[in-house]
Amino acid sequence: MIWLEGLSYLVTILGFPAAIFVIVREERLRRANEVSELHRSLSQEYDGFLRMVMDNADLLLMSRACLPEPVSEEQRERIEIIYRMLLSLFEKAFIILHSDDMDADAQRRWSSWEDDMMEWCSREDFRRLLSKLLDGEDPQFRAYILHLGQRCAEKAAQA
Repeated sequence: MIWLEGLSYLVTILGFPAAIFVIVREERLRRANEVSELHRSLSQEYDGFLRMVMDNADLLLMSRACLPEPVSEEQRERIEIIYRMLLSLFEKAFIILHSDDMDADAQRRWSSWEDDMMEWCSREDFRRLLSKLLDGEDPQFRAYILHLGQRCAEKAAQA
């Protein structure tokens, strides 16, 4: 009987902290998996967006140069719609993945999105439409992407 009582104390002393450790570890793994799944889902959306850009190759959205004038109203409208879709996707990524205190993995994931944003912001026609397209968007995202656009404009002016 004394042995059983001693074992119950031992289980209480060791088992309770071990259970807390396991619960905390599982919760961290669950959160990490959720973030990875969100990132994967956003990446798939971006891949779908790039396929749509490829389907609209006549708009020259993947080239560094803007579409030469004269641009038809239909082409102008398609470009604006595509840019709206892109900004919507970037805003989702910003809201879901960006924070001021990111760990190394989160920073790595965010850097890939920032690279994509910088690539699009390097297009003069995209930068020109930014303020119009950002009406009503998240204020923090708006400030962030406008800052990226300004950095790209400064780089273009120096080149």
